[in-house]
Amino acid sequence: MDTTQRTEQQRSADRRRRELLEAADRVVLRDGPQASMNAIAAEAGITKPILYRHFGDKGGLYAALAKRHTDALLDSLRAALDAPAERRERVEATLDTYLAAIEARPQVYRFLMHPSDGGQGTDQGFDVGKHSAPLLRRMGEELAQVIEERLDLGPGSQQLARVWGHGIVGMMHAAGDWWLGERPCTRAELVRSLADLLWGRLAAAGDKIGGPGF
Repeated sequence: MDTTQRTEQQRSADRRRRELLEAADRVVLRDGPQASMNAIAAEAGITKPILYRHFGDKGGLYAALAKRHTDALLDSLRAALDAPAERRERVEATLDTYLAAIEARPQVYRFLMHPSDGGQGTDQGFDVGKHSAPLLRRMGEELAQVIEERLDLGPGSQQLARVWGHGIVGMMHAAGDWWLGERPCTRAELVRSLADLLWGRLAAAGDKIGGPGF
């Protein structure tokens, strides 16, 4: 098999994988945590063994969907952090970006962050609860890297940046989860309240010399 043929086969496989992920997305938007391999295979017009061939098992498909959505969310968060605005405005914009994302697609959020509560039949949905912690850790590490690159935190800056990164993500997740379920206030009110909580040390920290600024 020559290189051109191998490349074309890889492109075809990648295209098919994207199509299957798009079918899975449609099922997740409809069913949330109750999305099942049976339903996704039916949506894609294939048999479940073919779905397993592409992703291995439920965990493999979940991981692919999680990466797809987490990549998109992280891109949006980075754009908010890079916007030409004062630091407080960018902090609020970043918080609002996260909350707007989970508000816009609550079924996707629940699929990624909440385990299925069961159902009838042999395929009872994705047991995603055990997978949510790695997603939050990834977001925490990404934010820690941004903080380390941009803020002068003094001695022990790398460790402190990781503490802040994971702490901020944990706060966003817990507050957003509560807010999405109960809607006790507007999104703007929640953003301002969370920004107030963060603002003391963030306001006091200087930009790292030579860094892109925070």
